[in-house]
Amino acid sequence: MSALPPKADITGRGLDVRFVHLPDKYRPLLLTAIFTGLRASELRGLRWEDVDLPHAKLHVRQRADRYNKIDKPKSESSERTVPLTPIVVNTLREWKLRCPKGEHGKLEFVFPTGTGEIEYHSNIAQRGLAPALIAAGIVTKDGKPKYPGLHSLRHFYASWCINRVEDGGLGLPIKMVRERMGHSTLAMTADRYGHLFPSGDDGAELAKAEKLFFS
Repeated sequence: MSALPPKADITGRGLDVRFVHLPDKYRPLLLTAIFTGLRASELRGLRWEDVDLPHAKLHVRQRADRYNKIDKPKSESSERTVPLTPIVVNTLREWKLRCPKGEHGKLEFVFPTGTGEIEYHSNIAQRGLAPALIAAGIVTKDGKPKYPGLHSLRHFYASWCINRVEDGGLGLPIKMVRERMGHSTLAMTADRYGHLFPSGDDGAELAKAEKLFFS
């Protein structure tokens, strides 16, 4: 991916994330969430040893539950490898130099508290995501953040994976989207995001296919 648009929209969900509004401390986490689709628990439990910056990918091997206890991923299919975009690689490379260290002065969690421990989801949502949404004007009628949690960013990633290349997406097939999202079944992916996949009976698409067939 050579360049990124100034904003990213979630088809049918109305989310508009402007990178300029991401709070500095939480920018690495939010960008990673936007461009990997990891669950909040997976982001909070992510270790540096599971991030392969030279090969631009990360491995989901554990998660942190609501009580900050480390456990296995949600399901067997949740344990997966996800590629990283250049902006995420560069952001994480810079973040690693100033990331708070954990016990014995060693780097452990990628997105920890200031003392190197597991961050609470509420802190991320209230101190990271909420200010970003408010600054970008993504609010309710009473001025509150329109989206309360990080799952909205996971929806963006799924939409980005599915959207056609000509529309700014990756145009991935449903099987690959399922693998990226860590869904247990194809049915789950289809049930949640099936409406975003091309229907296959669009007139323009059929005309294009016909032209290729007879050329």
